[in-house]
Amino acid sequence: MKLHEVKHILDAEVICGEDLLDTEVGSGFGCDLISDSLCFSRPDCLLITGLTNIQIVRVADMIEANAILFVRGKKPGQDIIQLAINKKLPLLITRRFLFESCGLLYQQGLLSS
Repeated sequence: MKLHEVKHILDAEVICGEDLLDTEVGSGFGCDLISDSLCFSRPDCLLITGLTNIQIVRVADMIEANAILFVRGKKPGQDIIQLAINKKLPLLITRRFLFESCGLLYQQGLLSS
């Protein structure tokens, strides 16, 4: 699934990486625990989370995620956005909850990590 499809399905806002919306995400991983993200996610995934601290961008980089989707309308700070820009990591925001976001993406064909 491409990021522009994720944006459409979840009525998401792109915070950075608008030029990268043709990026393919191979799977989705929804979690609010950094330790679980490190242990169970796969490369090329869409990391779906409510965590908006700087560590989530570092985790996404370590697990080779293709993008981060912030749920519940949570907006990351400018330091997080800047780090994501530097790493060419798209950031999106949806007002939907984690469970609903994962369910809608799964229903549309996105595999789980």
